[in-house]
Amino acid sequence: MANNDTFPEPQSVSQRLCQHVLRAAGWHVAPFPDVDKAIIVGGPHTSNWDGVLGLVGKTAIGLQANLMIKDNLFKGPLGWLLRRCGAIPIDRSRSAGMVEQTVEQFAKQDRLYIVVTPEGTRSRAPKWKTGFYHIAHQAGVPIVVALADYQNKRIVFPEVMTPSGDLERDLQHLHECFASVRPKRPEKLSAPVKTLWEQHQAGRRE
Repeated sequence: MANNDTFPEPQSVSQRLCQHVLRAAGWHVAPFPDVDKAIIVGGPHTSNWDGVLGLVGKTAIGLQANLMIKDNLFKGPLGWLLRRCGAIPIDRSRSAGMVEQTVEQFAKQDRLYIVVTPEGTRSRAPKWKTGFYHIAHQAGVPIVVALADYQNKRIVFPEVMTPSGDLERDLQHLHECFASVRPKRPEKLSAPVKTLWEQHQAGRRE
């Protein structure tokens, strides 16, 4: 695959550094879709390197994306660091759950990107967590698919999905998206993605 992406002009030292690191490693990041709000579904998640790559990648393109993290981790110096990295605290003592609280965040802000890893773990998850889908559907925001393709060394955003309300159908489409790239550790793919990925590999060998 040709690598024709170009990084945007860096606006900070950290952005310039992350661009340099990715270039040195032979990685590139596609332009982010033109949307003001989104749930960013990142994967496939099979290695700790995925998180590092995601943080470096989003900084390299200047994407101000946020993570939702339980509020008790925000105490002390760690709280400052988490906020600097774009984390948003979730109060689990409130009657409104994480879905409702995240929907509230979208309603309050003109621009907001929330990153989730629906597989939940880097090791053979039997199924995906679906909270991200309900957040996007209730908040009326799109789901942007973010994939790390280790074969071609690219982070890409191949899909901007508007949730239809048909959870199973939309999940199947997202599984197909995840199965379209080579992860760091294919043997650790989540179950629904691994089945599709193996089918794709078998088809290429025929």
